[in-house]
Amino acid sequence: MDAKTYNAQLAELRVLRDGIRKTQATLEKLETDRARRITALAGYEKAKAERIAPAAGLSLADIVAIAPILAPDRLITAAQPNPAPVPPSPEPAAPPSPAVSALEPAGETALPGGTEPAQEQAPSRAGTVAPAMTRPAPETAAEPELPSAPSAPASEPSSALAPSEAAPPAAQAAQRTLPGIPEGPDGDRWFAHTANLASTHPNFTQQARSTVFLDTHTGVLVHRDQTFRIDLPTASAAEILNTVFHVLPGGVERIYITAGAPWHRQADQHPFLKDTVGAWLNAPAPGWRTDTGRGKDRMAGHFVHPRNPVGRYQREHGEQHVEIRSAGEWFDTEGTEPAVIRDAFVLLWKALRRHWPDAVLMGSPSQTGRDLWTRTIPTKGQYADGYPVLSEELRGLFHTTAGQGRTELITPPHVPAQLPALVEYDRTFAYAKHTWKAGVGTPRRVTAATFASWSQKEQTKALFACGHWHVRVTVPDTWTHIGILPAPAPGDRAWHYPATPGTTFTTWAGGPEIHTALSNPHTPWKIEILDGILFDDGKPLDDWSKKLKEAWSSLTAQADLNGDPDQRTAAHLAARAVRALLLYGIGAFAQRPRTVTGTTPRTMERDVPPDAEIIGFDDQTITWQRPTGFTRDPNAHPEWAAHIWSSARAALLSQRHRDDNTYAGALHAPPGTIVAFRTDAVYLTQPQPWPHHGQPGDYLNKGHLPGPIPAPATEDELLTLRDRGRAAHHAAPTPGRA
Repeated sequence: MDAKTYNAQLAELRVLRDGIRKTQATLEKLETDRARRITALAGYEKAKAERIAPAAGLSLADIVAIAPILAPDRLITAAQPNPAPVPPSPEPAAPPSPAVSALEPAGETALPGGTEPAQEQAPSRAGTVAPAMTRPAPETAAEPELPSAPSAPASEPSSALAPSEAAPPAAQAAQRTLPGIPEGPDGDRWFAHTANLASTHPNFTQQARSTVFLDTHTGVLVHRDQTFRIDLPTASAAEILNTVFHVLPGGVERIYITAGAPWHRQADQHPFLKDTVGAWLNAPAPGWRTDTGRGKDRMAGHFVHPRNPVGRYQREHGEQHVEIRSAGEWFDTEGTEPAVIRDAFVLLWKALRRHWPDAVLMGSPSQTGRDLWTRTIPTKGQYADGYPVLSEELRGLFHTTAGQGRTELITPPHVPAQLPALVEYDRTFAYAKHTWKAGVGTPRRVTAATFASWSQKEQTKALFACGHWHVRVTVPDTWTHIGILPAPAPGDRAWHYPATPGTTFTTWAGGPEIHTALSNPHTPWKIEILDGILFDDGKPLDDWSKKLKEAWSSLTAQADLNGDPDQRTAAHLAARAVRALLLYGIGAFAQRPRTVTGTTPRTMERDVPPDAEIIGFDDQTITWQRPTGFTRDPNAHPEWAAHIWSSARAALLSQRHRDDNTYAGALHAPPGTIVAFRTDAVYLTQPQPWPHHGQPGDYLNKGHLPGPIPAPATEDELLTLRDRGRAAHHAAPTPGRA
């Protein structure tokens, strides 16, 4: 073979590669549609896997894996229960230049939630807490139920919620095993901080960016107190940039899209939204090139996200830098005029300035929230030198073993096929309830032998403290309620909540969840400590959180009392933005391994990094990504995010309201009434007497849809019922509604 033949066959191979990718994308869409149809059929009372399998062209095991509710009794008996859904992976970024650029902070995808401190869970009678721990149940117990966790859904764009049921043995074989800490000196070396890396108070002031608000559907453009109407026939990035700069010759630095989603206009031409968004960002923009970043908050390249992308541009021959962003990063903008959204940002800035004289609104709530937190780091006292960052090994362990919000759909027969009602309770500003303490100092390792040597008082104190525990869990033989502790399931970072009596599994969990398992109002679970990471209790987030809560309370009051409808809406949106600052700010602490993305011209294919994965291409460019591990982020504190997330999941199950001398949460509802969890919300079949005083963490009744209603079998069905329930509840509020 000569060089000419070699190059010719390489070209043919590339053509085959392109054709295969397009065919795979089409196949994935068809398989996703098939899985959804199978799930819908499974909701029929007399549905049988034996009839659906040949119609779908799948085996019986495949059908049961998609719709576990159809599993024959022999499979249910033989299998361990509760496979969980595989959450969708974060969308990769795809900058259009050959230069490499990093993703936005991973915290921008964090999920809402929150929980009471572990000390405020339901009380239990004294019992011995040993490395294998059990506790007697409280004096009062309710009748439990028997739900399970969701099954793994089909590939993108399937929903994060899927029906619950037992999995066939084949699925169990793929069960994910969580890593542990190495024995001996190798593991002990993990318990240290990264040298010369700490979160410190900044010695600079952020610079404000000139900002405009644009509805690309109507062409309304708002800049300060001026309103313009512009024509955007194609709403391409180049057209937006050139038109805005024509109207405002002095230029702007940030363009918030409030409506119109121009990056979705050609969605019918691409298999997935991320491809549509990537094509929109990568389209030629004469006179502009991809921004390579500047300043202390340097961010290079575009950020591809299916709903809230970021385009960063710079004049080819000039110093003008501009971002095109979605205002949806901050709050839901649907139906709101650009001028009202501008007012919301002004109100937000004023509310923050009362607590941070140097507060500046950056591009995203994640960036802004974490920047504001750094300005609460003490400059005197114990942590004047900052909060040290954990070793890369411990950060990696937290990344792998600390899940986020609980997302679960419970389907028949664990709930009625016809629900008597669907009632939604959502925890108000939930994360703000649980930032009052977090782990500080050098972490300590607590082995099984060490834990066993402690007294019951010492063991209890350790579980109340900020820690992360490797445990072996056994569901009680008499258990008939929902699952309590998250367990690893097949797939990357997937979790489910085993509830079948007698099930034993190994997992990592925080103290709040373990305490809930031991002191729940039904039957204590058996918990065996295998290993643990224990911190000193501190308050690194308390000052930051209190200031945000005060800003939120002030804006919420304005939204309730202002007589101007537009100003009420603006104040409401500003309050939602404060929630986003805390929510995504906490998510930003959970540093994840960085994935770097880039694009290379098709004519320079040899320049694609050899360890890169090709994630997209068109006639001009190849888009690729490759992992680069953890960066030296001085504000990486996954231990704080993990503690709050654990608290969030625990509060969905049980939290005490001291002033009302009562408890709220799913474990305090009758068995068989829990339909779903969505991060900081729980859906039930009947109303509950849970108090709501408008405080962070309170359960707010947001929706009530009277039945009978067919039990939802998919996330889309649940969300449809949720929206109907909210509309019905708003139209006819129930007595005593907060």
